[in-house]
Amino acid sequence: MHLTGHKGEVTSCRFSDTGEHIASGSADKQVFLWNTYGECANYGVLQGHKGGILEVQWMPGSERVITASTDHTVAMWDAMTGERLRRGKHHTAPVNSCCPLSKSAGDDNMFVSASDDGQLVIWDARERNPAAVIEHSQPLTSVVAAVSGNVVYAGSLDNTITGWDVRTQSAVQTLRGHSGTVVGLAMSPKTGNYLASTSLDNTVRLWDLRPYCRLPNRCERVYTGAPHGYEMNLVRPAFDKDESMVASGGADRTLTIWNLRSGEVKYKLPGHKGCVTQVDFHPKEPIVLSGSVDKAMFLGEL
Repeated sequence: MHLTGHKGEVTSCRFSDTGEHIASGSADKQVFLWNTYGECANYGVLQGHKGGILEVQWMPGSERVITASTDHTVAMWDAMTGERLRRGKHHTAPVNSCCPLSKSAGDDNMFVSASDDGQLVIWDARERNPAAVIEHSQPLTSVVAAVSGNVVYAGSLDNTITGWDVRTQSAVQTLRGHSGTVVGLAMSPKTGNYLASTSLDNTVRLWDLRPYCRLPNRCERVYTGAPHGYEMNLVRPAFDKDESMVASGGADRTLTIWNLRSGEVKYKLPGHKGCVTQVDFHPKEPIVLSGSVDKAMFLGEL
């Protein structure tokens, strides 16, 4: 299925927790809401950002969506009515990434944003001001929360991924190994034991987050075959629901899916006319979604 309608690059696209809906964010400053099944009708448009959307995420419960934008703000939306519920103004630079804080607990109020200003901001939709602000020395490109919601991991321009304890706001872990800017992160959905990262060094890395990990630098696997181009897009990886596959887009206009354990390429899916910026696996079925700078998305069965 080929989903078109955005007037700018598709920067982010994701399935809702139920898998029945898709949200896509674009450089055209809009978020489109789609049905996953049937004709994939575009049933909603979220408007209000003054800059391009850099990331869109569903909150637990699939009724709210959060967005990060180049206009220095984050927003929370009601995906049923299209109403903007919350606008977070604190960042002083483009906000590259956002994510729910505790998906497993089903909390649809708390979320985190990461920005070029080097700040991680924790938001509570019920409060006007940020719940917490964590300062990093370098611009942050990506953020993802641990399953517990107590630690958030942020990828940075300094090639590292830092884990921050939300309660103490202190750094508890630094993952080193990439030789280029980390541009995307994903948390393994079933166990929360693994973190995947994409980087401008043309690799995707798998990190073991378990407390008794035997690897000195925690990097369990390095996947190759999804190159980055001169555009330096924020390309975000994904895990499938069973944690048997990891996927990423690339500047070669394809979507690459690896076997998580062996590291071999299982699928190389063509079709896009530009860099593939985001990939997402359906939460229940063998369906994969990809978005690209070619302003379109593909929905396909594996």
